Formats: sequence, C-alpha cells, structure tokens
Amino acid sequence: SPVSPVSPVSQVSPILSKIDTIGNIPNGNRTYFVGRSQPPFFSLMVRLLGKDAIVKYLPHLEKEYKFWMNGKESIGASNNSVKRLAMMPDGFILNRYWDEHNTPRPEAYKEDVELSNQSIQEPQELFHHLRAAAESGWDFSSRWFKNVKKFSSIHTTEIIPVDLNCLLVYLEQTLAEAYKQSGELNKAHEYEVLADKRKKAIINFCWNENQKFFFDFDFVEQRQKEHFTLAASFPLFFKIATESQATFVAQLLEAKFLKAGGMTTTLEFSGQQWDAPNGWAPLQWITYKGLKNYKFDELAFKLKSNWINANLKVYQQTGKMTEKYDVVSEDAAASGGEYPNQDGFGWTNGVFLAMMRG
Repeated sequence: SPVSPVSPVSQVSPILSKIDTIGNIPNGNRTYFVGRSQPPFFSLMVRLLGKDAIVKYLPHLEKEYKFWMNGKESIGASNNSVKRLAMMPDGFILNRYWDEHNTPRPEAYKEDVELSNQSIQEPQELFHHLRAAAESGWDFSSRWFKNVKKFSSIHTTEIIPVDLNCLLVYLEQTLAEAYKQSGELNKAHEYEVLADKRKKAIINFCWNENQKFFFDFDFVEQRQKEHFTLAASFPLFFKIATESQATFVAQLLEAKFLKAGGMTTTLEFSGQQWDAPNGWAPLQWITYKGLKNYKFDELAFKLKSNWINANLKVYQQTGKMTEKYDVVSEDAAASGGEYPNQDGFGWTNGVFLAMMRG
C-alpha cells in the first residue's frame, strides 16, 4: 500500500526545541541522556528543507556547533583535551565523543558495573568511555577497544573518529553557506576556512597511505587505530576524499566489507552489535551515496541490491522490518549486543524506501 511521506518540517520542529532548551540534541528523550548528544546530523536534516532553511535555522545550527566546540578557548599545551575537543600533534583541534558524566549509564547500570569489575581502568574512566561510545551511536563496537577482543579495554574518549569530524566539516560548510546567503561574508569566510582546515586534518591524521583506507586516530598514543570500519565511507559521502583515495576505499569495501546482505560494519566478529556480521541501515546509506558520489555505480548497485534483499528476506520470514541485519548469514537475522534485535525502526524503513526509489 502507498506510504504517506512524513513532512521534514514535522521532524525538525521537536529537534529545534531541544537545541533551544538544552543546546544540543540529546542521545535520548529522557533526562539522564542530557549529558550526551546525538551525532551532529542536524545540518543534513535542515538541508532537506531547501536552500532558505539554512538561513531560517542558522541560530540553531550555530548553537549546535558551539556545543561541539565548547571549551576550545581553554585547550593548550598543558591541557590538550577538553570535553568533545582534543588538540592534535600539529596544534589543530578535532572532535571526539564525550559525556558530561562519569557514572554507570542508568539504562545499563548493572552491565556497566559488572564490566568495571573486569577492567583495569578506574571505574569513572571506564564509565566515561562507555557513555562516549553511546553518544556515537556505535554502542558497542570493537572500534572503541584497545584490544578488539576485550570490551573492558574500551577507550572511546581517546579516539578522534573520522565520521564525527566529517559531520562537523559539513556543519561548518552549512554555516558558511548560511552566512553567505545572509550577507555576512566575513563570518562565511571564517567557517569556510574552518571547514577546509578540518578536511586537511582528516586527510592528515585519518588517511593511511599504506593501507589505502581511512582510520580513527588515537590522540593519546598519537597514532592511527588499526580497525577497519565503515566509518571510512564518511569521507566519500561528504566528498572529502580525493578521487584516488575514494578508488582505494571502494576497492577495499568491495573486497572485504561487501557481503550477501550488504556491508558489514567492521571486520571483527566480537559479539558486539556494531561489528561483523551485522549491517546497519544508516551506514548502508552513507556508503551507498558515498560510492555514487565518486561514480562507483556498479558497486553501489550491488550494495543496494544485497541490502534490499536482506530486508525483504527477514520481512517475508517475520512480517517485520528490524533494527539491524546479519549481512553474512543466509537468514539475515542479526544478533549481538546488550539487548535483542528491535522490531520496526525508522532508519531501516527510510533507507529501504530511498533505495527502492533510486
């Protein structure tokens, strides 16, 4: 039966109130989520409303940006990380995930306390890393671990995520365009410079010329992480990668990540839900559009076909769309993580419909 489209305006309005009252978009709609944000996708939502919307919602875009950059003025040689910011070896400041609190998550109190008993980290430090990973949305993944086999080695707040910083490039570019449309050319130039500098920093710190792939960066140890993840698709989605870099990423995605049901999130079978063999709709879309941006249409079509078929297979078996899918197995039923696979899910429905339409 026909599906009635949801108005983008109706989706943005509740978010505006959150930014107005809290200063960011919390990780969930309960008071104990206020200490952590959603990743900064708001600028992409505003863009869906048309060119005039970025001017109309400029105060909200600016407010979210200030939230992510809060504490920048206090970073220095003796204090190289503050809240969601960390100073890189060359003095440039990039972003990390964070949470204002260092206690067990109320939604997983028992699990967090039990994990703290297995970890050599101080409990407050561990809880900070757990909460920061929850802010990323990738809760949980070996991406955040020092030892990919040990959950207790999680160290999220020491990591500069490539995808988060790509999102912030886009927010800076959106602010630059909004100020340009508003006639404030000096402010527009300021954000253009910030976006260009961040793009160069992403290439400098996250591109690995030997592996020909994008990786997160451990700013404490001052070296790249070694975990292959679909976060590497974000520089393609936001057109930050060079043509050569995009070609190498596409080749590796096809060789290692593409499975019968779509793209696996990582190459690690850790038992965490944001690892192999699971695939998630948002990352399928980011990767699909990223490949399309660089004219890898054949690979993009394979990804789309495999993902749609996995969705349909589970729907035919259960009558449901679900939160995530096992892209490796024949039945496509996902598992792993702190809770059972969830029924429904707007991002699954939305990506399915968008891929079916084009």
